[in-house]
Amino acid sequence: MDYSPALMTDMYEYTMLDATLRDGTANRKCVFEVYTRHLPEGRRYGVTAGTGRILDALERFHLDDEDLKFLSDRKVVSPETIKWLENYHFSGSIKGYREGEMFFPNSPILQVEGTFGECTLLETLVLSILNYDSAVASAASRMVSAAKDRPCMDMGGRRTNEWAAVAAARAAVIGGFKGTANLLAAQMYGLKAIGTAAHCFTLVHDSERDAFASQIAALGKNTTLLVDTYNIEEAVKTAVEVAGPQLGGIRIDSGDLASLAQRVRNQLDALGATNTKITVTNDLDEYALAALQTAPVDSYGVGTMLVTGSGAPTCAMVYKLTERENADGTMQPVAKKSKDKASIPGRKLAYRSYEYNLADCEHVISGSEDALAKYVPQDGWKDLLVDYVDHGEIDPQYQGHDAIMAAHEYRAQALAELPITAQSLMKGEPVIPTETTVL
Repeated sequence: MDYSPALMTDMYEYTMLDATLRDGTANRKCVFEVYTRHLPEGRRYGVTAGTGRILDALERFHLDDEDLKFLSDRKVVSPETIKWLENYHFSGSIKGYREGEMFFPNSPILQVEGTFGECTLLETLVLSILNYDSAVASAASRMVSAAKDRPCMDMGGRRTNEWAAVAAARAAVIGGFKGTANLLAAQMYGLKAIGTAAHCFTLVHDSERDAFASQIAALGKNTTLLVDTYNIEEAVKTAVEVAGPQLGGIRIDSGDLASLAQRVRNQLDALGATNTKITVTNDLDEYALAALQTAPVDSYGVGTMLVTGSGAPTCAMVYKLTERENADGTMQPVAKKSKDKASIPGRKLAYRSYEYNLADCEHVISGSEDALAKYVPQDGWKDLLVDYVDHGEIDPQYQGHDAIMAAHEYRAQALAELPITAQSLMKGEPVIPTETTVL
């Protein structure tokens, strides 16, 4: 589908643009911030993901003649605003947490600086990407921790919207997964693609033996055979007879996975297939993976719970104006005072402090541009912000396959720097506190 990311907005972003172009405030310099007021209940940390997709969308964030005609025909904006939109190009700057970085309540995950007119149009796109991708990456990270050293693979494409499936595959790899069954995601982002056969493949053949022989003939002995269509014990025996002890793997998709894996492992070993791997699937989440830690399982395929954030499909991130140019041209911190939704004024710096090589606090420093320029963090504090866009110029190191792999490695490092309770699946408070200082 050919579409413009510039229409992946709520209508009020364009009506606000229209009104501010009329009254002259559209060109005021502004700073918007993305943060979450709280983590999902009981979660200890979140994982940032989606920023690379925002940069990809930003490259295509413009309106063609058909899009402008739509806005005009619907009378969403005035003819004068249509004229302004003809030449729209984001010329501002964006900084934030790198993909794979841990975040906590009030972490300034992304800061967007530019004119009000150009920044306000990005709100829905930015939030829809960051909220979903970070939810999936956070769930994936918990699952990877629960799986210990056993690889997890994304198999969630059929459990969510078709485009969300592509985003989820990317976010899952940032969260620690090793590959995806989604071919479009594999193509777009250079991810490892995985997959063998479904139960229907066995059922369409006259016998299970015929199905296994067909798959091995097509994919080789290193393939993984699905063994729970009929009787698992008989299927494993047939699989080894057809492929020999060099059979690459078998997959179990139903039943008591731990006890079945144990029986199958013993059976494979008795048949001489000591190197044949066991993969399990079937509605896994981080708790199921933790319960399988003592079972002889080699890898996992995870679907529904991955692509739905394992019960937390959004991170509740918001996009708020924190600083704007006033009538005399001076930048002025601003904030909401709404009950339970108050925001912290000013642009932000963000650091993490450590004791004995373990993170002990997230430090958010808020203030004017001049005040922040003079701020000196304490020795050993880690600067959490990177520059993604500088006056309209996107840094390409945060896009594409290499950026995803870098984020994959960074997540593991960042998680290892947190207290070990971060990896607990029991409900609790964020593993480190966030301290905010307003200069």
